Formats: sequence, C-alpha cells, structure tokens
Amino acid sequence: MMNAALRQLADDRDLWTRVLSPRLIVRTADEFRFRKESSAPSGMIAWREGEQLILSARKALLAGAKSFVDPVRHFSNKFGQFANRYLESILMGQTAPGSYIVTAYAPTDSEVPLRGGLQAASPDLMSSNVAQSRDINLAVVRAVGATVEALDHYRAHHSMTGFAAGVQQGVSYEMTVALLGMASHSDGADITVDWDPSAPVPGDSASVTFDLRGSDAAVLEKAANELASDNRSERKTIVGRVHLLAKKEARSPGVFGVDSLESGQPKKVRVRLASDEDYHEAVRAHEEDLAIRVTGNLEREGTLHWLYNAAVVETLGPIEEVTQRRGRGSAGRAEPPSQSGLFE
Repeated sequence: MMNAALRQLADDRDLWTRVLSPRLIVRTADEFRFRKESSAPSGMIAWREGEQLILSARKALLAGAKSFVDPVRHFSNKFGQFANRYLESILMGQTAPGSYIVTAYAPTDSEVPLRGGLQAASPDLMSSNVAQSRDINLAVVRAVGATVEALDHYRAHHSMTGFAAGVQQGVSYEMTVALLGMASHSDGADITVDWDPSAPVPGDSASVTFDLRGSDAAVLEKAANELASDNRSERKTIVGRVHLLAKKEARSPGVFGVDSLESGQPKKVRVRLASDEDYHEAVRAHEEDLAIRVTGNLEREGTLHWLYNAAVVETLGPIEEVTQRRGRGSAGRAEPPSQSGLFE
C-alpha cells in the first residue's frame, strides 16, 4: 500500500503540491473552499471577479465570526477586532485546477481572545475570555447555511421572511453581502467545508456544501438592504464641520467625520452615506470650511458614534458665521427634538 501511494505521488506531483502537502503543513484545520463558476477558461477567472471572490470569502469568514459573539442583523463595526483576530489565524491555500477556488484553512485547536467587555453569547466564554477556533468555524458554517436556507425559502415561497427569521442563526447584512459577491456575475458558486477528522466531526458528514445561483444575486441584494435598515435605529440630525474624509470604497458612497457644533450631541460622529452625490457635497464643505447638516440612523459602537444610511440635508455656510449665528439664537431657540440625552 505504501509503494502504491508513493507511485501515485510520483505520477501526480500536483496532488502532493495542492492537496497533501498543505494538509501536512497545517496542523489541524477545517478547510473552506469558495468556488465561483464563470465564462472564463477552466481554472481561470476575470481579474476583478477573482478579487471579488477573495473579498467575498473574507467577508463571509468575518461575518460568521461576528455571529459567534452575538447574532444580529447588521454588525456595522461591532466585534470587528475579534473577527480580525480569527481571520489572522487562517491560512489561504492555492486555488485548485478546474473551477477557480479560494481555499481557507481555519485551525480547529487554537484559541481566539475575546475583547474585554464584550457581551458574549455564552457566560462560559466570558469567564475564559477566549473562544475555541472550531466553535467559530461552526458559527461561520451555521451563518452561511442559514442564509442559503433563506434563499431556498424565497425560491419556494417568493418571501423574504426567511432572512429576518434566520438572524439568530447568523443571517446578517454582512453575510448576505458576502454571498452576493459570490453569486454576482457567476454561472453558479458554492462553499464547501471539509471538517478536519482529528476533531469531532459535527453532524453525519465529513463535509458540507452550500450552492448559490447567479440569479440569487438580486434576492441577496434586496435582503441586504432590508437587513441594513434597522427600524430600531432613530433618525437624528447633526450639524457640524466635516473632517476625516475617506475615499469611497467599491459599492460604498463614502465615509466622513463631523465635529458637532451643537450641545447635547456627540462631539464627533462618523457618517456613512447612502448617496454618491452627498459625498461630493461633503468634500466641498470640507474644502471650503462650511458647516453641514446631515441626517441618518445614529448608533453608538464602543466609543464611536456612527450615522448610518445618512444623507446631507444642506450646507449651511462658513463655520464661523454658523457658530456665531447659533450662539446668538441658542438662548431663545429650542434645540431640535430628540437631540439631547441620546444614550441615557
């Protein structure tokens, strides 16, 4: 049997390079494979689609890790440090021949520190202040599975209710965006997980596969929009000076900071816009030192305040003039409603 194995390795060098050697180098790890079919020749993919697939794999792993801590519909920046520590423990392998595949080796026997003060789902986790990597891997798979199950529910009933119902299992805005990137401009995609046998295998199978269709992209985009709009968030209006302008990311209108000019409000707020045109107006306000009025869903995440799904209402004028004008009128003019006691 050993001679037969050695002959096979001698005849198939690619088997050793791509399959066996990585499994021996990585101690014990669950193997995640993100595959995307396209019209490119076998084993290849358009450059930007390849970049998008890697980004989608990253987003899926991060979203699943965040759901391990506390499953919510929209994480924003919550639990980002913990999820990044989990990602740092993962190795990326070579793509396999045939379809274009991104492979991630996620350890099963390592520990990922939890950030102090987190409201973890399990009291036992808080007492040890670490999470077991296999448990995080399971959370990633559970979140992917719940999102694909919501897609199946839509195909059968043409209803989006499965996405909201699956939040406690890991469905989130971030996970739907990750799978959206895989399904978009594809002839089909899938995520396969091979469980490392050195650790107890969950369920009845040593592997699990989740399938996506190119037609799922429209459904996932709609679900992402619904999950991002949290009805529990209250719309707030902030007046201030623009700072910390950030370059727009792909599919993102942009982010900037506002130093508030009003009392009873957070002193600094980061604004994530919903429109490209509003970003241009924010740039102009920054360059010309103009006060700006923005509105959006105000949320507090740690020490930071964020205004999500925000819009620029108006540009008020030079900072000094607006400050003086508001100072003169503050004694006789009431503050806008719901602007004080934001976090009491």
